[in-house]
Amino acid sequence: MGYQLEKFVFGHGWATDLLARAIDTGKLSQSVLITGMPRLGKTTLARTVAMALNCTAAEKPCGQCAACRKILDGNHPDVLLSDDDDALKIEEIRTLQHDLSLTPHESSHKVAILANFDRATTGAANALLKTLEEPSAHVILLLTARSTEQLLPTIVSRCQNINLRPVAPAVIEQLLQQQYHVPAGTAQHLSRLAHGRPGWAVQAHQNPDVLARRSEWLAEMIAVLRGGYVERLAYAAQLAKDSQPPAAILDLWLSWWRDVLLAHNRVSAPMVNVDTEDTIRQFAQGLSQAQIAAVIAELKKTLHNFDFNVNRRLNFETLLLNLPRLNL
Repeated sequence: MGYQLEKFVFGHGWATDLLARAIDTGKLSQSVLITGMPRLGKTTLARTVAMALNCTAAEKPCGQCAACRKILDGNHPDVLLSDDDDALKIEEIRTLQHDLSLTPHESSHKVAILANFDRATTGAANALLKTLEEPSAHVILLLTARSTEQLLPTIVSRCQNINLRPVAPAVIEQLLQQQYHVPAGTAQHLSRLAHGRPGWAVQAHQNPDVLARRSEWLAEMIAVLRGGYVERLAYAAQLAKDSQPPAAILDLWLSWWRDVLLAHNRVSAPMVNVDTEDTIRQFAQGLSQAQIAAVIAELKKTLHNFDFNVNRRLNFETLLLNLPRLNL
């Protein structure tokens, strides 16, 4: 029996090979935790595993049989997906546990995909422990999270951890051209801006607002660095109301400042934010390495704080007030 998870997951060959062998030999862990940055393909990988477990074709997953189509459409009775942005609460876990206790309707497995499990409340995480400790024979749990750091150690220790790494730009470029028919020049540009995230590149191709918002965040960051106390507090209040996850903003700013650091040190590695190269080089020439490193440290600390549910506005206020005032 053949399992070809790589047909649906780009750039994570080691992970698809590992999971395909585990499914093929009947040694797939009943609890798998997939970690990595947003838009990297974590939920796609989890959904592909669910398809492989339920597919009725000879080569699994096929994406065409009734089971695969139901999973892709989100209406398979034995595959439960939770991927809301809101905090996962204990009541939802208890409902999930009841559903998992029932006999599968159409397949041999009940599969639960809990995306972004780092959004779960402590009560919800503790409630899930019972299922992790004593899983029914027919239950497979697939969790995703940004990292293991903000999860309960007891959750992490009971899961097989698959930590996805950023995908090479060439692979993302190939994905855009082959599957989404993006022109070569545009595909190359998006693959650089994606910073290793295939999902982000696809979303940016399909939704022009993604690139527009990205440009706004960079322009606003540069403007606030040149502003004073009042401007920074006003911008913190604006960011607190933004519907986008804080990580989306901070990851972008971090990638930009890493480009500044590379340019300052004249490292030959390609820039991520190639569309703002002139500004990056201006900052690289006008700042010391210590100043650049201090900004990166503040951004990392703020991102870390958000992993532990620090108040959004307060966290952004602290960041912006701690950043240096620059007149570049």
